[in-house]
Amino acid sequence: MKYLKLLCIVFTVVACKQEPTFDVSKLQTEIATTGNSWVINNVDKSSEVITKQGITNWKDANDTIRTYFYTEKEATIPFGIIAKGTSQVAISFNGKTGHVKLSNTEFDTIFIGNYTSLGKGYQHIDFYSSSKESNTYADIKGIVFQEPLDSTLVKYIKDDFYFGRRGPSTHLVFETPTDDIEWMYSEIEIDKDQDVIGSYFMANGFGEGYYGIQVNSETERRILFSIWSPFKTDDPNSIPEDQKIKLLKKGEGVTSGEFGDEGSGGQSYKVFNWKAETRYEFLTRVKPNSDNTTDYTSYFFDPGTNQWHLIASFRRPITNTFVARPYSFLENFIPNTGVLSRRGGFYNQWMRDSKGEWYEITEAKFSADATARKEARLDYSGGSANHGFYLKNCGFTDDFKTIGTMLTRTKLNNPPNINFNDLD
Repeated sequence: MKYLKLLCIVFTVVACKQEPTFDVSKLQTEIATTGNSWVINNVDKSSEVITKQGITNWKDANDTIRTYFYTEKEATIPFGIIAKGTSQVAISFNGKTGHVKLSNTEFDTIFIGNYTSLGKGYQHIDFYSSSKESNTYADIKGIVFQEPLDSTLVKYIKDDFYFGRRGPSTHLVFETPTDDIEWMYSEIEIDKDQDVIGSYFMANGFGEGYYGIQVNSETERRILFSIWSPFKTDDPNSIPEDQKIKLLKKGEGVTSGEFGDEGSGGQSYKVFNWKAETRYEFLTRVKPNSDNTTDYTSYFFDPGTNQWHLIASFRRPITNTFVARPYSFLENFIPNTGVLSRRGGFYNQWMRDSKGEWYEITEAKFSADATARKEARLDYSGGSANHGFYLKNCGFTDDFKTIGTMLTRTKLNNPPNINFNDLD
């Protein structure tokens, strides 16, 4: 139907009135619920209620489903929903709540009214249950806006929904002070309530791998160390034997194997109940050999035992390098928790060359991934704080840091005191 009457949204103490017709063909900017919505009162249910087709399995009266989008400035924009169902659904936006009665069994565009944004930043529209005549409340494919004169006014996740729902990854990019950096050292401490499920706080990253700590579930946390194979594939089974990552050794309680999906290679992890508000130390060695291979070894300092512990050592073929392209990052690897904000503190970065000289690293360039660069998500930031750096992402907050910003931390002049002969 090209022309529909404005559905009556009954706000508190306001009677329903006959409204003029609205040409729904003008509602051409679609924010797909499959990529932009979460069950915010129970994020674990998001993958059950929100599928590749959008909101399709909404049965629980307690669910609150929130759809996010970003506006560049205050504006009033006509909007509607693409939905079907036999139910009455409550819609809330900008402090207003009303009810829409659905009686269509096929998807249709339904004009709701005018949405007035609150200015620059993230906005949201909430869907609540009201009443239903079938097993589900409603199938809602998307929210649609009239295309504004400024087409960049509204920003949202348009494609690649898996990574969009995970949220933007943020990075600290460091420079190597010499060409023969053999050791990387850094520290991580996570503030209270910032250790959100799905977070990977990566301490020591380099051109061929990464090493840090994860929050895997309510009951499990890991120390994770991985090296990419030089053979480019997402399937570890397709890696030729002469290009596989070889495990040289691993520490007590460490699980080793292969990984795929985002590149492939050798992986190791140790289940370890690390805690927020505790400082942990990370040490990685990158040592080239004479046969065009390079060995990568990582250690973890546990303040509970007051000693260094080996995680693993790998050999990478067709590689001849010291530490190259060093960095740290913060990512969320669980799409359901991309609606939750988290922040990590990164401290006391040092590098040591092959001759044994330490260099303190006090500058970093802030960066972010493709999800951030194409403006699918704008909830990311980083900066300097507490004599270190921090990275923040997800949660649809209005914190924002321009990619490429140079960050500086306080110089401490206190190199790590490590007895390298005792490490293994």
